[in-house]
Amino acid sequence: MEACRLKVPGIWVGHASNVEAVTGCTVVLAPEGAVAGVDVRGGAPGTRETDLLNPLNTVERVHAVLLTGGSAFGLDAATGVVRWLEARGVGFNTGFAKVPIVVGAVLYDLGIGSAAVRPDAAMGVAACESAITADGPGAGSVLALGSVGAGTGATVGKLAGHGRATKSGIGFGRETVGDVVVEALIAVNAVGEVRGPSGDVLAGIRGAKPGWYERSLDVLRRLGAEQRGDHHDEEQGEEHGGGLSTNTTIGCLWTNARLTKAQASKVAQMAHDGLARSIDPIHTPHDGDTLFVLSAGEAKVDVTVLGALAAKATEAAVHHAVACATGLGGVPSASEWAAVGGRIQS
Repeated sequence: MEACRLKVPGIWVGHASNVEAVTGCTVVLAPEGAVAGVDVRGGAPGTRETDLLNPLNTVERVHAVLLTGGSAFGLDAATGVVRWLEARGVGFNTGFAKVPIVVGAVLYDLGIGSAAVRPDAAMGVAACESAITADGPGAGSVLALGSVGAGTGATVGKLAGHGRATKSGIGFGRETVGDVVVEALIAVNAVGEVRGPSGDVLAGIRGAKPGWYERSLDVLRRLGAEQRGDHHDEEQGEEHGGGLSTNTTIGCLWTNARLTKAQASKVAQMAHDGLARSIDPIHTPHDGDTLFVLSAGEAKVDVTVLGALAAKATEAAVHHAVACATGLGGVPSASEWAAVGGRIQS
């Protein structure tokens, strides 16, 4: 497990984890409100309140983003986040009450640990209580990363079944230009592999020899050939493509740049390029890949520049997520698998 220090004032981040059940959630808080955008690329998303972020819709600012395990069950954690914010007088003023605006997305981690235990309202509150801030009380504190929060149950390399997966987690990336900062927090729960800049496999489908990985494309080709020949059946489902429906990479980026809702959504769209450069395959019909972007400042920058930096920060966060993960639920991390075999490249 590693840690980082936040650099964007007004953004707080906290985790809650259940390492026995191997699940958890992460909350990105913006108590003063932040303009937000979202881009959903996966074909099977699990989300909360994303329609609010459409530039045509009324609400301009959100107060929190929830990233959570537990599949659709994990959205219960948002109730705790709402209650925590309400107790502090944070929310959209309707005239009769302040309603906290909490958006979120889920990843599927029910295949590791206990499928009967999922993030709930109490865990959402715990994540808020643990929040690290870049400003105010607690400034300079460090945020834990790796197999914590939404990354607690995250795994990669499930195309050939959970038995050959590698443990992943939640990672962090940062890019700057002048006085503009963009930071990315990504929970990597991919069906395929994570690749480094040179194309080497950093984490993925564990191969026949310790420390080695089988390429996702090779597994997909084999799966395709079996389907064409009608050789697949229920018994082959776990060994060949058993993890197709059990993935999703979700994340939140934030910046001190001033953005409109439309611009924030454009930056989120461009940030997905960082996922495409580092995860293969990505954005499949079974993924719920979703990225949020929060604007919490007044710095000026061209949106094209910021989007390119966001993609780079996202790519770095994906690499970081598998590099700092630790094994849980009987699934080894990339560093543990490498230690067994002496290398990590396929």
